[in-house]
Amino acid sequence: MANKRTLKRNINAMIVDVIDECIYIQDTQPSKEDASESLINEVIQTYNDLLSKINKAKGKGEFVAIVQSFEEKSDQFIDKLNALNQNES
Repeated sequence: MANKRTLKRNINAMIVDVIDECIYIQDTQPSKEDASESLINEVIQTYNDLLSKINKAKGKGEFVAIVQSFEEKSDQFIDKLNALNQNES
């Protein structure tokens, strides 16, 4: 990540993608509405936490830790979405 602006754009893109996929799951698989709604809430909380950390970050070390946290969370959300899509109820 080159700077805070780029990181914020990447976070926004990830959040929008996950929420869009959750809404699609809700529309196509009504039995998974609660699980997808829970994932949406988790994504929003992560978004708020990451932006708060970015705005408070003062040094490069903090910024690197935020980037690493973002990458880990992104992987977790992808895994959760894949699990939601694979489990047919």
